[in-house]
Amino acid sequence: MAKEQGTKLIAQNKKARHDYHIETTWEAGIVLVGTEVKSLRQGRASLVDGFAEIDNGEAWLLQVHIPEYSQGTWTNHASRRKRKLLLNRHEIDKIERKLSDQGYTLVPLSLYFKDGRAKVELALAKGKKSYDKRHTLAAKQADREKVQAVQRRLKGYKD
Repeated sequence: MAKEQGTKLIAQNKKARHDYHIETTWEAGIVLVGTEVKSLRQGRASLVDGFAEIDNGEAWLLQVHIPEYSQGTWTNHASRRKRKLLLNRHEIDKIERKLSDQGYTLVPLSLYFKDGRAKVELALAKGKKSYDKRHTLAAKQADREKVQAVQRRLKGYKD
């Protein structure tokens, strides 16, 4: 059997980029049981309520929903169980120092397979205020209008 190559996206947390200022990101492996892997291979997962924390020098992923495998038996997993993350010691220490600052949290941005192994992209994030969200949306809209105006000019349309 050939070894899997490349990346396959399973789930993405688009709302996290809207709700938080993303500072830095890390890639971490996840400790999973067999039925979780099978469920992920079917593309079934949700990162909406998920977050990560450092507890006793170990990184944990909490509230990520991986539904039960439909053809699993009594060996099926709990859908929102606590999952261990695989990070280097210096990465965990660096994250723990940052999390001790006020207002920072660790959120999962995406869940994917990379060369056959389940990975999660974690981000150190700080919450946005509602006026920050409105400002970001207004800036995106202005950029979109600018690009559309340039494209109209290139096509020869008048304003």
